[in-house]
Amino acid sequence: MRRLIFASMLLLLSGLLRQSSVHAEDKIRIGFPDLAANFLSLPLGQKKGFFQEEGFQAELIRINPGLTALVGGAIDYYANLGPGVTAAIRGIPVKVVACYVPKPPTALIARPEFKSVQELRGQTIGLQNLGGSMMATARLLFKHFGLDADKEIKFLAAGVIERRFAFMNQGLTAATLGGPPNDFLGKKMGFVVLARANELFNYPNSGLIASVKKIKERPDEIKRVIKAGIKANRYIHQNREGTIQVMVEWLKVDKELATATYESAWKAFNEDGSVPEDGLRLVIEAAKKEAKVNREVAINEVADLTILSEAQKELGSK
Repeated sequence: MRRLIFASMLLLLSGLLRQSSVHAEDKIRIGFPDLAANFLSLPLGQKKGFFQEEGFQAELIRINPGLTALVGGAIDYYANLGPGVTAAIRGIPVKVVACYVPKPPTALIARPEFKSVQELRGQTIGLQNLGGSMMATARLLFKHFGLDADKEIKFLAAGVIERRFAFMNQGLTAATLGGPPNDFLGKKMGFVVLARANELFNYPNSGLIASVKKIKERPDEIKRVIKAGIKANRYIHQNREGTIQVMVEWLKVDKELATATYESAWKAFNEDGSVPEDGLRLVIEAAKKEAKVNREVAINEVADLTILSEAQKELGSK
């Protein structure tokens, strides 16, 4: 009987060890569109071991667009929320499950002769391209200051930030929008920052998009991924120097640029993965416009936040 009990205990222990080993070797692939500060949460989570704490080997893959890869299973998650919401509205089976940057860390950078946002009425603003989250952010920013961007502002697709700054220097455009460290670089060139979007409104920017299939079949995996991102965001708030060092390595910039990026961006990161409803509705409206959809779109059509709530509880979020 003792031998039988001992053998049973060994089998149970062996099973638990095997389960733990498999759990520790879970591999996931997360896509993100660009090397930009607003997508820092998940790469930082990888570098600082938060994914390992949750039992993952995470591979971060730069891919844009990434929704086809997500639906096809080539990646497990995608970090860019705007395209995910647009895809969901178009009937593609994906949903937002968490948000790490609820406020866009985007600055309106102008030539020095412009002293206020209202003075840009009738001027040409250079954007990377016409459409997408930058265009949506520009519309919201000008609306905040009483301007109708579609009627009172001219937009020009001017390409990358270096080209947009060159257009401003040549007098071809009055201003541009850019995330950190472009605000810092613009100031060094003599330009001025007239407004910062993250100080004005919510507009969920970066987080987690998952397939509906994954939500149904792997909720525990999603919960652990969400928790890794929340831990990373808390680190961003609590460890300035450590975050700056990760920025140096991941963004491939020097410490001066990394420091300027941190100072401009850190307040845009939340500490619990929450998706602000008012901001998500703005994203939905922008996505409807891009998808040319006129019908009402409910939040649960583009987001499933039940797993997020469980992750928050386990991490002690209020």
